[in-house]
Amino acid sequence: MNYLERIEAKLAPHREGLLNHRLYREIDRLASIQVFMEYHVFAVWDFMSLLKVLQRKICCVDIPWVPPADLQGCRLINEIVLAEESDDDGRGGFGSHFDLYHRSMRQCGANTTPIDSFLASLRQGASLQEALESPVVPAAARPFVQQTFQIIEAGNICAIASAFTFGREDLLPDVFQKIVDELNVQAGGQLEEFKYYLERHIGLDGDEHGPMATRLLHSLCGTDNAQWERAEAAAVNSLIARRTLWDGISAAIGERIAG
Repeated sequence: MNYLERIEAKLAPHREGLLNHRLYREIDRLASIQVFMEYHVFAVWDFMSLLKVLQRKICCVDIPWVPPADLQGCRLINEIVLAEESDDDGRGGFGSHFDLYHRSMRQCGANTTPIDSFLASLRQGASLQEALESPVVPAAARPFVQQTFQIIEAGNICAIASAFTFGREDLLPDVFQKIVDELNVQAGGQLEEFKYYLERHIGLDGDEHGPMATRLLHSLCGTDNAQWERAEAAAVNSLIARRTLWDGISAAIGERIAG
């Protein structure tokens, strides 16, 4: 069994638990998908943070510029950044996948105040922890973002690449797309923008960015067993954090519907 197969085998039960989570049975109305998006948008945001720290570490983003040492890694990261940060927005323009998600939240009536307030705090110079401590930030989103930034701040590039590779949105099962399609009909097209986001982001993840991220991880870890062990630990911790987030969203849906 090679390094990558070993990680995938270790992740298999965690992935199974996520793909068959009760959360998907509870998303049965527009109000449920609104709650989901109000929490999940923080995962969309910190995915971009993982990507940008990889770009910073692998590509030269400093002045004066010097040639990057890892040309293959630089190419892979820049290709992913191009689509993730400036994709076709479906309206003749461009936007990040976060922008597409935020736009879809507004269309369907999800509350964007928590993520907007969080980003406003960061723009005003607040630390990540200070921004997360705002009472408007969903409680279940805090530990998820904190776990991601623990990996980022530890600085090990193989661990960061692994969290990026194995924490992608292919963790949303095919049934989720079907749920969104059905709810979009019921809601008179209010989820049309969300459908577009899913098509662009998850489609690119599976067909292009996933394989690119896997090649990048191979390139970074090479045959260094210690680096692969760090990559494995980061991948497992990322999926455990995602499961905890899913549990929190499930509880929040129950509270919202009961209320």
